[in-house]
Amino acid sequence: MAGIGFTLRRLTQRDDLLGVFEGYGHSVLISAGPWLFTVFAIGGITAVAATPENLHALNSFRIVVIYNFAFSLVFSGSLILVATRYLADRIYLRNVEEGPGMLLASYAILFVIGALTAGPFYGFWVELAPGLRVAAIANYQLVSGIWVASVFLTTLKDFNSVTGTFALGMATAFGASIALEGPLGATGVMIGFNCGLGVILFVLTARIFAEYPYGVVRPFAFLGYFKRYWDLALSGLVYNLAVWADKWVMWFSPEREELPSGMISFPDYDSAMFLAYLTIVPALAVFMVAIETRFFERYQAFYRDIQKHATLDRIRENHRELIATLLDSSRSVVVLQICICVTAILVSPYLFERLGVPISQIGIFRLGVLGAMFHVLLLFVSIVLAYFDLRKILLLAHSVFLVVSVGVSMLTLEWGFAWYGYGYVAASIVALTVAYGLLARELARLPYLAFVKSNASIP
Repeated sequence: MAGIGFTLRRLTQRDDLLGVFEGYGHSVLISAGPWLFTVFAIGGITAVAATPENLHALNSFRIVVIYNFAFSLVFSGSLILVATRYLADRIYLRNVEEGPGMLLASYAILFVIGALTAGPFYGFWVELAPGLRVAAIANYQLVSGIWVASVFLTTLKDFNSVTGTFALGMATAFGASIALEGPLGATGVMIGFNCGLGVILFVLTARIFAEYPYGVVRPFAFLGYFKRYWDLALSGLVYNLAVWADKWVMWFSPEREELPSGMISFPDYDSAMFLAYLTIVPALAVFMVAIETRFFERYQAFYRDIQKHATLDRIRENHRELIATLLDSSRSVVVLQICICVTAILVSPYLFERLGVPISQIGIFRLGVLGAMFHVLLLFVSIVLAYFDLRKILLLAHSVFLVVSVGVSMLTLEWGFAWYGYGYVAASIVALTVAYGLLARELARLPYLAFVKSNASIP
């Protein structure tokens, strides 16, 4: 699934700075497009449209979007990981005819889940205007669809169309939300935002069908992978629960806010954490363009030579080169993320003042930046674990992430505001330690894993 990374890497290897900026710019939107779309769209709409009169409408819009992104990720996490594994296997076998069918089936499954969850929640549980209820449900379904479409993004070769789609979606969401806010309030803002999401979803879907020009064949065949890769599916669920667990715990803090609709949140915590997450975007871009591609080449060489019955010396040399590539890449990411982390922490007072963010969020933001540094490393280790099919370790690491996040975050509720954010930091550090330690152990005996543990003929 590293396909588009090689195309972008060729861009960065051109003899001009424009190629470097283009390569990493495209990789930013491909690796974090939906998230960046939300952050910038909400930030832009709030900055332009916010007035004392419509503050309630914007708050209602913001909290609905947060709820939809959180719960759509949780409910789609298992399906997305299994679908990714299935598509990767189809690509390896050069048999991708089932891709379009899998895409449509995944849409259908998540839309049904959305109808059974978001439908009753917005339809009956919370108090919203009728138009906003419908728009909120539509928003949930659109976001769920984009998560599914994202499975295919790294397999697309036309990176310009992907980047252009997200840019067009952001512009549409911004313009439509501003235009509709006046006459329709929160409902208008949500409808405008949905217009941007709709542009992204439908254009990406069309682009995927252009890349995979086949009929709908065996659309639900990939569901058989849930039984075979149940631990992978469970990892997807647990990981997304862990990502949001600390926010949900903080929603029950004494400082939380409850809107007239009955929906609760903790704006200071949520806003600070979302800003902190922005610090991992450069690392995601570097990983896609420069790190995953190098690792994948060494990974392929190791297993290709085994299949070709290479000598033991050659296999050991490939093993050493693979580990050396991972260590070198790890150092690059660690240095980059430490520099970004330190810079963000030091400039946070100036940054918050310029953005008009309440100064009370600085402490949470700084802890969020620190936690994000370990979180992004955990994400990279998780990807490597998935490459080597170490699914049990992956599930263990994500479970540790969830348990520590919930446990420590609940303790911080007792300790007070000054401790808010330590749950996320502790969870990221502990989970990374567990994942990295177990990965290092398994990599040290990789030839054994390839010849013995992964050999289906050996009971």
